[in-house]
Amino acid sequence: MLRFAIALISTVTFGTLSYAQIETWKLDPPHSAAQFSVRHMGISTVRGTFTKLSGTVEYDPSEVAKSSVDVSIDAASVDSRVEMRDNDLRSDHFLDVQKYPTITFKSKRVEPAGEGKLKVTGDLTIHGVTKEAVLDVDGPSKPFKDPRGNLHMGISATTNINRMDFGVSGAPGMVGNDIGITIDAELVKPSGAPPK
Repeated sequence: MLRFAIALISTVTFGTLSYAQIETWKLDPPHSAAQFSVRHMGISTVRGTFTKLSGTVEYDPSEVAKSSVDVSIDAASVDSRVEMRDNDLRSDHFLDVQKYPTITFKSKRVEPAGEGKLKVTGDLTIHGVTKEAVLDVDGPSKPFKDPRGNLHMGISATTNINRMDFGVSGAPGMVGNDIGITIDAELVKPSGAPPK
């Protein structure tokens, strides 16, 4: 009976310690952006950004496979520096933000991909269509403590998609199909936030 009790305590203790490594980090919107690039008429590259995004990262530094990512982007926050073009991108010619107000990414798998790099596979939803996408991630950086004691770390993630796969089919021939996506994000863990 004594052996059983010791084994049970050990299991609970070590299981708790292992689980406690998973930390919850919130995306910091003022220091984060989702950017895109696309070819115009095959002769130039147009770049833009989505200025409103939010998200949560559950991160286990000792076992990254237990980590997860959940990001949401306000599709109407698209900004390509040209108002007429942005209005067209928000219309049903492209993103149809009235019907599909958010772009989301929810991870299914996180894998190490070399020193300081991760590969994150998940479901990307644009224009109401969900497809699997793979993010190549640099980071996360080493945590940095601000004067208030909050921890910060940064990541940069890239992927490429074909807009036609998501039903974003406006201006064929004028606008390229291949879209480059870059997400630069600062993550914050408030001071005193306990690990999960």
